[in-house]
Amino acid sequence: MKVAVVGCTHAGTAAVTNIARRYPEASITVYERNDNVSFLSCGIALYVGGVVKDPQGLFYSSPEKLEEMGVTMKMKHEVLQIDSKNNRIHIKNIKTNEVFEDDYDKLVMATGSWPIVPPIEGIQLHNILLSKNYTQANTIIEKAKDAKRVTVIGAGYIGVELVEAFRKYGKEVTLIDGEDRILSKYLDPEFTNVIEEDFRERGIKLALNETVTRFEGEESVSKVVTTKGEYETDLVILSVGFRPNTDLLKGQVDMMPNGAIVVDEYMRTSQHTIFAAGDSCAIRYNPTGENAYIPLATNAVRMGTLVGHNIMEPTIRYMGTQGTSGLHLFDYSMASTGLTEKAALRAGKNVKTITIKENNRPEFMPDYEVITLKVVYEEENRRILGAQVISKADVTQSINTLSVCIQNSMTVDELGYIDFFFQPHFNKPWNFLNQAGLQAAL
Repeated sequence: MKVAVVGCTHAGTAAVTNIARRYPEASITVYERNDNVSFLSCGIALYVGGVVKDPQGLFYSSPEKLEEMGVTMKMKHEVLQIDSKNNRIHIKNIKTNEVFEDDYDKLVMATGSWPIVPPIEGIQLHNILLSKNYTQANTIIEKAKDAKRVTVIGAGYIGVELVEAFRKYGKEVTLIDGEDRILSKYLDPEFTNVIEEDFRERGIKLALNETVTRFEGEESVSKVVTTKGEYETDLVILSVGFRPNTDLLKGQVDMMPNGAIVVDEYMRTSQHTIFAAGDSCAIRYNPTGENAYIPLATNAVRMGTLVGHNIMEPTIRYMGTQGTSGLHLFDYSMASTGLTEKAALRAGKNVKTITIKENNRPEFMPDYEVITLKVVYEEENRRILGAQVISKADVTQSINTLSVCIQNSMTVDELGYIDFFFQPHFNKPWNFLNQAGLQAAL
């Protein structure tokens, strides 16, 4: 079996590793545009903020490690065209400009995503940067050394993490977003209000419900102009979202309107010789039962691993995802899974919610912190659809529990009686998850 893999970050690395282990007789060739594999872009903010001192720790594999497994690694090679009817690919060696062809029995598309670059006037100015790969992370760090004022555009996970990193680094930070609140895809207002207030108290300027209309400056950016104001700046980081990097297969396999490749439960595209995994793909979103685009490293490694299991024959089914994620900002830890209340209503769901505030440990303990937990559930059948938690104590693992509840179609009433341990150092006799279920039943 001859396997060609296009792209080798999270999904590609997982797929290659598992194919090589399970099928050592297979001929595996990886084509990767960059000179590295497996970079954890979720660690960029930690790297920028100086928490991670050695960036090599943000790589969990390398071309050399994969070659030791018998994989042929074609680094700095760009795939120019895929001919899925004839199982052929056209490749360019970026170093030499040589163009050549290769064929395959099975093709794995793990091309990931790329930051959205909006067509804003002045975007070609220097010091307007993206935050996705290792090279960009190093550029941000280098440019930030001489920057006093930093503007981050986009208040998703990457954007707010960079805001924290730059503020800790002593920079004057402005955060701009077109939505009226930060992290709106992941948390409801009662949670984002807490973080916004904390940001403002720390001197971070929030320019929300504002759209950038142009950048100004001579050679380098010096001002960001929005629909509501103007902000002097020395450095701009664009973090407005990602799009699937799938143009190579456009018109050849089924895709969502945004270009995300649609795969079946065995990671096969509509052409069964082609598999796809990671940020280039749609996922089955269990809270709605529909395809969705949720680019997360956790989804990518799961999907890539499944490609390794299913490349020869259907073996292990994909269970779908809840889009579970967590975040730490200054003193607060937060996490979410499934649908927020706002998202559920937009999706036409008839939902109810229960929100509780509870201390993480018994009050007789020397210290404890308040937990805020919200559970979203369908009114008719009381099936759990989503949950969010925030606290200065790290209770984010509770969201993993609720992710399993959603995946298994559990009800909010069943949540009240799940068996959890009790130990005063960690929790109360009635776990706060139990409390949510019990109070929802009142």
